Amino acid sequence: MALNRTQTKDEIHPYTTDVEIDNAINNSSRDSKTAAELKSEGKVIDPISGATIQTKTKEERLFIARLDLILLVYCCVSQIVKGLDQQNIAAAYVSGMKEDLHITGDAYNYFTTFFNIGYAVFVIPSQIMLTWMRPSIWLPCLELGWGVLTFIFFTAKNVKEIYALRAFVGAMEASAYPGAITILSAWYSPRELALRIGFYHSSQWMGSMLAGGLQAAIYQGMDGVRGIPGWRWMFVIDGIITVVVAGFGFFLIPDFPSKPNPWSFWLKPKHHKMAQERSARFRRADNKKFNRYAILRAVKQPQFYQFPILYMTAQLAQQGYLYFNLFLKSLKNPDGTPVWSVAEVNALPMAGYAISIVMVWGWGWASDFFQNRWAIILAQAVLGLIPGIIMSVWNVPIGAKYFSYFLSFSFIATSPPLFAWLSDMTPHDSEMRAFVIGCCTATWYAVNSWANVLIWPAKEAPHWRVGWKLTVGMWLSVMFELWLIWLVDMKYVRPRNQKIGQEQYEQEVQYVQGTHDEPPVDNKQAVEDVAIVPVNSRR
Repeated sequence: MALNRTQTKDEIHPYTTDVEIDNAINNSSRDSKTAAELKSEGKVIDPISGATIQTKTKEERLFIARLDLILLVYCCVSQIVKGLDQQNIAAAYVSGMKEDLHITGDAYNYFTTFFNIGYAVFVIPSQIMLTWMRPSIWLPCLELGWGVLTFIFFTAKNVKEIYALRAFVGAMEASAYPGAITILSAWYSPRELALRIGFYHSSQWMGSMLAGGLQAAIYQGMDGVRGIPGWRWMFVIDGIITVVVAGFGFFLIPDFPSKPNPWSFWLKPKHHKMAQERSARFRRADNKKFNRYAILRAVKQPQFYQFPILYMTAQLAQQGYLYFNLFLKSLKNPDGTPVWSVAEVNALPMAGYAISIVMVWGWGWASDFFQNRWAIILAQAVLGLIPGIIMSVWNVPIGAKYFSYFLSFSFIATSPPLFAWLSDMTPHDSEMRAFVIGCCTATWYAVNSWANVLIWPAKEAPHWRVGWKLTVGMWLSVMFELWLIWLVDMKYVRPRNQKIGQEQYEQEVQYVQGTHDEPPVDNKQAVEDVAIVPVNSRR
């Protein structure tokens, strides 16, 4: 927990009685021991932060439940709407939009390209704005913006209008995913985070399932109502839902533990205090305004380069599942009739998204339970090789192709352990963490804005010459990148973070005792000084 020099002891320390102050002093003596010494005494040590794990009190369990029921649920609902927004263009394309707007060639791919351009350009500025404006203002305002733009799709008359709208929607949506990850990282501990990110991440598949089912229902029940095609009604309904959800964000997004949202009626002062205590326990710094020094610190850290590359590579490796609907639409019977109806093309991928939801929860739980991030991503990479190899061969039974597509839905869950790992490696620099999260998503969307057209051109469906072969190469690259990050983490970053956290914790307790004249401040310089120098975790 970061402390300001202008605060008094009574204002800064989380201990309110003499007994609690004595306990804090005893804890300082306890935590100054090495991990090996504490383990020999039967203590449970967090392998990432080096902190002693305490059994959660009833009050803390209730606090976490409150976060889950309000913050996490709101983030998930917002992500469901985002998934609905992103999937509706694909559902509309196979439900009449292609024919009505005379879309030809690779125009479908360019829908994604223009969206990605808007997203890539705006995501880093949006992450910076999160540190300067209240997230409870910034994020809902942007969501309102893309809700209105989604509604305007209803009026589109040609493909150029779709391109423009997709670019602006991408810019507005750029804040949603990385912004939510930043908020969740501020409120949940390292032993809780990956599972929560997994729940949040899975919500986009719920949105995709909803999009498929909703579009199928609209096509069958509203197509032609008032002379309007069913695919246009999808955008109307989606836009209304988005605007309503955005309105709740002003009250349900809690901002940061040290700077809580005054409109968040569901969090009381005791909850703010408990959140700050939890941050201190796991040696995590407060969120501060982003400035140029944060950039200078970031570029000196290996995480700044490694995580965006890993994220981009993993995302490239996962893209095959997105084209399941085009694969289904391209299949023909011997007489030339479609194998699957329009409603079935929209509905079948829902089974795949159900697989994704279950698997991402499982991957997130395993990551937190074993406190291991890299092994979870490695397991997904191994699974990812299977459909990549099968579809690269291509001349296989049709059942093997269906198996490959459905298996592809089981490992599109690298983001929860990846971002939890990034949070583990940057506990003392929240500004850099937010910046690197933005860089990860910006790198991916910048690459995908042009790679999508080259790797998965719609005109090649159902047999993509490059896509599946590249999938195999990307998963192999992910394995190599995991080894590099693990090496840096274990040899440099983790010992450094434990040393910095231990020193700051002791300074805080010494200030409570009265043996340290001034409250400690976040030691950003220490992060910078030992960025590339291995340190000994023993003091």
